[in-house]
Amino acid sequence: MEYELTTENFENLVLSTNTLALVDFWASWCGPCQMQSPVIAELAEELDDVIIGKVNVDEQPELAMQFEVSSIPTLLLFKNGECVSEQIGYHSKRDLLSLINQYR
Repeated sequence: MEYELTTENFENLVLSTNTLALVDFWASWCGPCQMQSPVIAELAEELDDVIIGKVNVDEQPELAMQFEVSSIPTLLLFKNGECVSEQIGYHSKRDLLSLINQYR
């Protein structure tokens, strides 16, 4: 399941859980974000033990500022509420699965 993350639900879904969470910071006008989107959707369908979420930086600028996101797409991986990895730019499904498996 792919979550739309907002300032209202980010704490509960990402920071206050011991579940691994991959968060995609994106915008509708961003070409590389549009390329990344189907990869994120596939991961969300396939991985039931990882929270997969998206933050629209235009709609949630507070979250983008909180995590110092200055380029998009930016993918942050959280474990036990802590950011353990930051990936900037497009990443393949294989690369993201490899990253996730490092922290499982």
